[in-house]
Amino acid sequence: MNIPSNIITLIAGIALTLISLWYGQNHGLLPMAASEEAHEIDGLFNFMMTIATGLFLLVEGVLVYCVIKFRRRKGDTTDGPPIEGNVPLEIVWTAIPTVIVFILAIYSFEVYNSLGGLDPMSSHDHLAMQEQHQTMGMEEENSHLVAMGEKQIALGLGQSPNSEAGNPLVVKVNGIQYAWIFTYPETGTISGELHVPVNRPVKLEMGAGDVLHAFWLPEFRIKQDVIPGRESLLNFTPTKVGQYPVICAELCGAYHGGMKTTLTVHTEEDYQQWLQDNTFAQTEVDGNVALNQ
Repeated sequence: MNIPSNIITLIAGIALTLISLWYGQNHGLLPMAASEEAHEIDGLFNFMMTIATGLFLLVEGVLVYCVIKFRRRKGDTTDGPPIEGNVPLEIVWTAIPTVIVFILAIYSFEVYNSLGGLDPMSSHDHLAMQEQHQTMGMEEENSHLVAMGEKQIALGLGQSPNSEAGNPLVVKVNGIQYAWIFTYPETGTISGELHVPVNRPVKLEMGAGDVLHAFWLPEFRIKQDVIPGRESLLNFTPTKVGQYPVICAELCGAYHGGMKTTLTVHTEEDYQQWLQDNTFAQTEVDGNVALNQ
């Protein structure tokens, strides 16, 4: 039976689309998602995987077809036809990637913005503040900076720094060669590991004591540079109880590979117990230090 080529092309297109959609959602390349923010990142990644799978199958399929269809036959020593180009085809294979890039750019920008990576209102306030500084004295400028500090552009991801919703748990993070130090301002507890309660927003106020570091939580799909002399923010909401790796993702020295710790997500009851135990231990240590002095 001789099937028309347009029917074969239609069937191949449907099969390619279905395979791409299935693999884009079932690739299994990402670790478990353990935060609210992870789902938006995963959606973008799955969308890119769907497009990449479709393009791979299309390009490789055409190559395999051409290798088989137009292979040199036995005894054929003639030259191939002198084809110099195909303008419509060149326009198509230039236009399609261009459209894909624009779609991905818009989608990724929306995801980045929804995670708090860009706050246009803060940017506007920051520019307006710079204009006002030009007409102010030094002392007045410094006091104005303090008053306007919350409206400056924040380096970080997550909930907008101007938002007070959710009663976030604030933790101070100090990155040094080669460890992470976590301080809980509410209790004064200091730890080499990060402990947080499940389903409560967490706000990390991070700084570096020496060189550039990067705070990376793979299961939370978030990463933020930690810069000497400048505070950076990282906001997230854990959704699954468990223990997750915290990794420095910026080459920070000879022992960069060993700069790891853990983030433990507790139930509310277990977190309060951990906080109580470590606050008591911290008080004992401080008391012993005071006695020795």
